[in-house]
Amino acid sequence: MKKKINEYVTWVGKTDWELKKFHGDEFTTTQGSTYNSYLIQDEKTVLIDTVWLPYDREFVNNLKKEIDLGKIDAVIMQHGEVDHSGALTELMEQIPNVPIYCTQNAVKSLTGQYHKNWNFVPVKTGDTLNIGKHTLTFIEAPMLHWPDTMFTYMDGEGILFSNDGFGQHLASEFLYADEVNNCDLWKQAITYYANILAPFGMMVKNKINEILKLNLPLTMICPSHGLIWRKNPEQIIEKYLLWADNYKENQITIIYDTMWNSTRKMAEAIACGIQSVDKDVTVKIMNTAKDDKTDVLTEVFKSKAILVGSPTVNNGYLYSIAGILEMIKGMKLKGKKASAFGSYGWSGEAVGQLIESLKKAGFEVTDDGLKQPWTPDAEMKEQCIEFGRNFAK
Repeated sequence: MKKKINEYVTWVGKTDWELKKFHGDEFTTTQGSTYNSYLIQDEKTVLIDTVWLPYDREFVNNLKKEIDLGKIDAVIMQHGEVDHSGALTELMEQIPNVPIYCTQNAVKSLTGQYHKNWNFVPVKTGDTLNIGKHTLTFIEAPMLHWPDTMFTYMDGEGILFSNDGFGQHLASEFLYADEVNNCDLWKQAITYYANILAPFGMMVKNKINEILKLNLPLTMICPSHGLIWRKNPEQIIEKYLLWADNYKENQITIIYDTMWNSTRKMAEAIACGIQSVDKDVTVKIMNTAKDDKTDVLTEVFKSKAILVGSPTVNNGYLYSIAGILEMIKGMKLKGKKASAFGSYGWSGEAVGQLIESLKKAGFEVTDDGLKQPWTPDAEMKEQCIEFGRNFAK
């Protein structure tokens, strides 16, 4: 279904209400998402991005209802990932000679995925495409979040087509960010940033500052996923600059897995110790075997410190902890503190291994952690409370 943005720009993307997993099983999208494609009709007609592969024919058929495909003068592919380029093969069968404007890295990505010798026009930052009353300016944005990424700026209208920057995985009957519940919007925005863009914080900050120095009039930011920012679009830019600068709130997150609840009891006692010292700190306890990993990573991103707990099983820690630690390491977080804890029956190696894993993930480890044998009794729980107090201090 098309949605008119202004006299020249129409949203021709796809709202995916059913999407629950993204990037394979890496990202949970409980509120669905959108694949935003934009049709610009000036003296020349330009299509920016397509949609995810399962909707390729639906996309092309709907596009035919909006415009004669033969009138499309150019396709702009801002990113080669399949949720952006999935309908490209179906589309290019209809218009095989139309030029595709993209970065040189996107040429590699698209040819590597689709094995087609399309009419690629590689562009770099500052290159332009005049389409009549407007000029489109291309801005390379490598690692936001792939090496092939770029943004496109439309002068006259002040629109930044921001690809995977400034988006949310949020399906909605509405088109604009100011039309939906503010809490839902910002929760999805920070979740999106934490799980997709957090590893590239320095590049995010540098690219935003580079764009701001251009002093481009900005009335709207149109991302590839989620809702469009039209009222005070600078607000999401300000948030990104904040999130990209070693972001942390007054929060400590305790993540753990447990076999027979001993490590869970330790986690709860440690939380009590933290809160006894600092009444203002937010303490969140999350079981990595039960809580969604996307939510866990978001809370870790928000935290100033984390505690990781696991019993010792087969001389190591549990697999759900191993998996989440590998994902946390990939986030490349800085300026956060951490420690570890866990119960054991016979050997007790897990806590020491967790400490080493946290160091490798870039955390400042505060101590050697806490390990306790078997099930904590009253005295052991008091040790956990004291451990929590000391960690908070």
